[in-house]
Amino acid sequence: MTPHVLPLGALALLLVWGVLVGLDLVSVPQVLLSRPLAAGLVAGALSGDVGAGLHAGLVLELFALDVLAVGAVRYPDYGPATVAAVVVTAGRPWAEALGLAASLGLLVAGIGGWSLQWVREANGRALAARAAEVDAGDAAAVRALQLGGLRRDALRSLALTALGIALAVVARGLRLDALTARSLTLVVLGAALAAAAGGALRLAGRGARLGWLAAGLGVGTLLVAALR
Repeated sequence: MTPHVLPLGALALLLVWGVLVGLDLVSVPQVLLSRPLAAGLVAGALSGDVGAGLHAGLVLELFALDVLAVGAVRYPDYGPATVAAVVVTAGRPWAEALGLAASLGLLVAGIGGWSLQWVREANGRALAARAAEVDAGDAAAVRALQLGGLRRDALRSLALTALGIALAVVARGLRLDALTARSLTLVVLGAALAAAAGGALRLAGRGARLGWLAAGLGVGTLLVAALR
């Protein structure tokens, strides 16, 4: 593996993995493969650098903690975005690559949110076109709508992952001096921690849940101190 190029075989496997994690978000199998930590771990293994996968996955997981994916709300797609981020960091010092990788990941995740909206609208149009058949209980029509929605989501995930990997390959060739690269990493880490804290506080609300959040932070701090 050269400093700026991943093998084509690894990129192909990462493309397939990106499609799978993209499908996992709303279609199938919905077993949390799309969470950045899970997506990053496998992407790191496929790229030959598990550590890079964990670093990229952890940072994007902190951003993802600020997202509540419910209903028709537009939310980022962090699965394929994490795959792209791992392509940037694989085989490189994380302190210098992580800031750029996470920045690219956030961009791809945002584009993913718009792509999800496109799939929803396309599914809605397909349903409207066959509403009479569905109302009549036509099992074949229902099955066709389900398979059509799955195909559209697979195409969306493929296009999003391909775009992310292409941008990541370009980003690997960028020449940032060490100070700039490390400063960007620090900024991204700070933003990720702030996003995670904001999400946690919003979900905890007031009362007992806020108390449990404070207790968890305290226990976590003690464990980190004990392990140092």
